[in-house]
Formats: sequence, structure tokens, C-alpha cells
Amino acid sequence: MHDIANEAVKFIDLNVTYVIFLFVLGFIGGLVSGFIGSGGAFVLTPGMMSLGVPGTIAVASNMCHKFPKALVGAYKRFKYGQVDIKLGLILAASAGLGVQIGIKIQRFILEKWGQAGSDLYVSVSFVIVLIVVGAYILLDAMKISKSGGSERVSLIARKLQSINLPPMITFKTANVRISFWFTVPVGFATGMLAATIAVGGFIGVPGMIYMLGVSGLVSSATELVIAFVMGLGGSINWAMHGMVDIRLVLIILAGSLLGVQLGAIGTTYVKEYMIKVVMATIMLIVAVSRGLAIPRYLNQLGVMSIGQNSVKMLDAVSFVSMCLALLIGAIIILAAMYRAKKSAYTPKALAEAR
Repeated sequence: MHDIANEAVKFIDLNVTYVIFLFVLGFIGGLVSGFIGSGGAFVLTPGMMSLGVPGTIAVASNMCHKFPKALVGAYKRFKYGQVDIKLGLILAASAGLGVQIGIKIQRFILEKWGQAGSDLYVSVSFVIVLIVVGAYILLDAMKISKSGGSERVSLIARKLQSINLPPMITFKTANVRISFWFTVPVGFATGMLAATIAVGGFIGVPGMIYMLGVSGLVSSATELVIAFVMGLGGSINWAMHGMVDIRLVLIILAGSLLGVQLGAIGTTYVKEYMIKVVMATIMLIVAVSRGLAIPRYLNQLGVMSIGQNSVKMLDAVSFVSMCLALLIGAIIILAAMYRAKKSAYTPKALAEAR
């Protein structure tokens, strides 16, 4: 049995390079969050872990920075008419239960197998979910792009919407009417994953799109409401167990609050399928980054034996892959915004505006 208080809470030493990296990490995580609706944790948590932050601390600190950032992003996108508050609050209710169960699972693994076991669990979970969900979303985005850029309600969502299982709820902004019971698994899965690996958005957003039939634009905006509620509740729980590194929270939050507003503005300029393209691209690159870190944790647990030089090399490649994911995500978002805004000022567009 491992003593959680003594063994799990290990705060890294911060130098200037780390502070700058964390600020940039927060900015791009916020940019991605404001654009695709996810809390940006699938970038931020592995990013912190690449600096040597224990998985549990990274998860808890990321969740703590999430709720103020999500509040800013939700408010910004609410002003653009993209947020379905009713849907967000209903999903947040079931997500709250998922958060509490997810935290219990994470603490059980930490107590049973120590920090290496927790880091392995976080990384393996990241790789599996990111590859499966990321590949599905990318294929869907490619289909939408080829069909002219218009989103269609999925077959599963149409089937669920046709089932009259009281209570039936109408969501006006999302333009969806569906049974309350079909919203529960989406919210629960979002909360449980958010608490265990600090990522809920890339389950919550696809869940709203493919299960409930909500558009990508409204789903990505509404997810910020869920992130705020989950982040607040989860932060209190993690803080009570001494798992939040407030230094990481404040540095990342400073960058995130700038990025999330820019990302939210970007959604008003681009076609909706671009949200899916950005989400899928970053997911798949981050999956590679986390996959390269797995041998280190297996080595620490004695499951496999690899030399220290090999571990250092894998860590370096993992870190570079993470930076590449951040850079590519930012470039796609900013380039899409630039092209869309530039096309709005063409002579033809200006003539139509008149």
C-alpha cells in the first residue's frame, strides 16, 4: 500500500524555460478550447507530464484551471448565440456524477500501483481514446468537406430522436428534441473521463454531435458550460486531497484566458467542419506523443526493461511531438480564421453586404 500524501504529491521545480513553455501551452490550449469546445486537456495534461509533472497532479491542476477559462469561453460564445445553456446544464448534472466516480478510480490506481501506475493509466487511456475518437472525427470531417461542407445529423442521432421515451426535452438553440435518458450516458462519460484523465470535451462534443444530433458549432460551445461545472466541482475534490499545484494552474490560466477568447472569435469565421478537422488532427498527434511515453512507465513498474538512454530518447521525441501538436493546431485555427476573414473583404463579398 502506497502512502498517497507522501508519494503522490511531487511538485516539480520551475525554471524560466518551464514557465514560458507552460504559458505558451496554456495559450494554445485556450485557443483550441475556445475553438473546439474541449477544455484543451488533451493538450495540457500531456504537456505538463512531458515536463515531469506526475499524472495525478497534471490531471488535478488542469481541472482546476479549466473552470475559469471555460466560463470566459462560454460567455464569449453565448454572445454569438452558439451556447445551449439548458443542454449544457442537463449534461453537466450527469457529468458531475461521472467526475466523482472518475476521481475514485484514479485515486484507487494511485494507491494500488503508485505514481508510475497512475501515469501509465493516464497515458494508455489517452492513446486509446484519442486514436479511436480522433480517427472517427477526421473521417467524418473529410466526408463533410467532400459533400460541400454541410453537416448532416448522424443515423444514430436520428434513431434516438425518433424514440419517444419520457421525459422528452426540447433544446431550442441546438434545435433538438430528445429523451432525457439519452443525454445521461453522454454527460456521465464526459465527467468520468474528465476526472480520470482530465479530458471530457473530446467525448462530450462528439457525443452531442453523433448521439444527440447537435451541430458541431453548438456542441463545441455548449461543452464549455459543462467544463465550467465539472471543473469547479472536480477542483474542490482534488484540492481536498492535496493534488493541485496552484503554480501550474495560474501560469497556464494566464495564457489560456488570452487564447480562449481568440479561439471563440475564430468559430465565427470558419466553416463548421473545420472544428472537427482541428480536433482530430491534434488528437492523433497527441496520441503518438503519449504512446512514446508508455515504455518509461512500464520500465518503472518492472513490466519491461529498457536502458536509460532509450528512455531519454523516447521522452525527447514525445516532447517534440507534443510541441508539434500545439503548433499545428494553432496554425490550422489561425490560418482558417485568416482565410475566412480575408474572403469576407473581397469585392464580391463587400458588394453582397451592401
